[in-house]
Parts: sequence; structure tokens; C-alpha cells
Amino acid sequence: MRAGPVLSGRLRGAAAVAAGAALGAALGAAVCLTRGLVVVTVRGTSMAPAFRDGDRVLVRRGPRPAVGRVVVAERPAGGGTWPRPPVGAGAGAAGVHGRDWLIKRVAALPGDLVPLDCVPALATAPEQRVPPGKVILLGDNGRVSFDSREVGYFPLERVLGTVLRRR
Repeated sequence: MRAGPVLSGRLRGAAAVAAGAALGAALGAAVCLTRGLVVVTVRGTSMAPAFRDGDRVLVRRGPRPAVGRVVVAERPAGGGTWPRPPVGAGAGAAGVHGRDWLIKRVAALPGDLVPLDCVPALATAPEQRVPPGKVILLGDNGRVSFDSREVGYFPLERVLGTVLRRR
């Protein structure tokens, strides 16, 4: 389904193997600016078996995601920080291009209990609930996924959008 002009852009992301070996997860995308949609090509196996390397998914930018939904989020740099400001809601292809992106499932939203059993990075966090403006993101294939297990919380402002369906 295509509406309006489509601008090409490449979104890149990465995933890390739990054992420490690097596994690239590049995301390719075409941005449909008129409806806030992004077509993303999944690279890597961090979301297997739900999504496999080469799958194309339609992502909607905008509303807050729900627990269990799959999202595209900006990958943090070393130390769980982001060197650039977040991509704004109205940013076009230029604002989205050149960022590192990940595809992950939402495990918890602000106010939800922190699932300590599956997020070791938060085992020493003082909060029992996810703080405002934060989210916990996990890859379905935990053995190879770079996600909240290592990073801890992701800021909601770093979530680009929610995956609507496979294309």
C-alpha cells in the first residue's frame, strides 16, 4: 500500500550477540512522509522467529506503543547514551537518515513493574516500576539481541514507531 511520494533512505542498526560477538542488524527504509509511515527491512536475527533477516515491515510513527508490540528504536552509543537529540515527530527523511535503528518488542511501559527476571541490567535499579518517559525493549531472540538486557531503559522519545505489519 503506497500513498503519496516515497523518499528513499537507509536506516542502520546493530545487534550484539550475548556472547559478545557483533551481529549487524541494518535496517533499510523508505519514508512515506504524508502518512508518517516507514517501510523497514529487518537485518539480523534479534527478532527471530517473529521477524527474520530480510523481512520488510510497515512502521507507523506516532502514538505511544503498547506492551507486546514491535517497535523501531534508535540504538544507543556506548554507555547507553545518545550523541544526538531525538528524531522529532515531524522529521522527514533527512532527520531519520543516518541514525542507527533497532527493531524490538516492548516489554514494559512507564508505570509497569520492571521485569527483573529478564532484564539483568536493571537488577540494581532503585525503581520497582518503569520510570516516566522510559520503556523496556527486548528482542525475541535473546541470545543475539542488543536490548534492555544490556542497556536498561530506552527513552520513549527514541522510539521511531510501531510495526503495523509485514509487507
